[in-house]
Amino acid sequence: MTKAAAQADHAAEPTRRDFIHIATGGMAVIGGALVLWPFIDQMNPAADTLALASIRIDISPIAEGQEITVMWRGGPVFIRHRSEREIEAARAEALEALPDRLARNDNLPDNAPATDENRSAASIEGGSAAFLIMRGNCTHLGCVPLKEAGDYHGWYCPCHGSHYDTSGRIRRGPAPENLSVPPLRFVTETEVQIG
Repeated sequence: MTKAAAQADHAAEPTRRDFIHIATGGMAVIGGALVLWPFIDQMNPAADTLALASIRIDISPIAEGQEITVMWRGGPVFIRHRSEREIEAARAEALEALPDRLARNDNLPDNAPATDENRSAASIEGGSAAFLIMRGNCTHLGCVPLKEAGDYHGWYCPCHGSHYDTSGRIRRGPAPENLSVPPLRFVTETEVQIG
């Protein structure tokens, strides 16, 4: 074997030095990933936030004409068991009279009209028109409206004077939108899951 052939054969084989360079580079990459992982992991939602991603509520104890407020994702959700009179008042309103004609119901298409049927729990499989479940923050600045108040006997936000009807639709005031209906699912006839 000639000297040139021996050098070419030797250059094709990895040496101990090549192995040390590859191993050192690999360890640097692994070490860098281990150092960065806590910074990346801290950007995930906290466990208490994930726990509130959905909640289940038994609505059977809510009597007709009664309303409860539950907390979901850090904000209030109103659950009202409406009377026949409240339902009739909400259904008597013409869509043309509403400032916001969209249902704002996360369970329906974005362009669904703001009829009482599209705002109540009747729009959800297994739900009843007697129940109205919606986020409890005024759509003006996020205040919490008072129940059974205002000119339309629904909700009234005293901070800036927004009036909502018995279906949670804005009727008068600076609020630009209806109170929104969160994602809902009836687990049983009397248990609803929000989120």
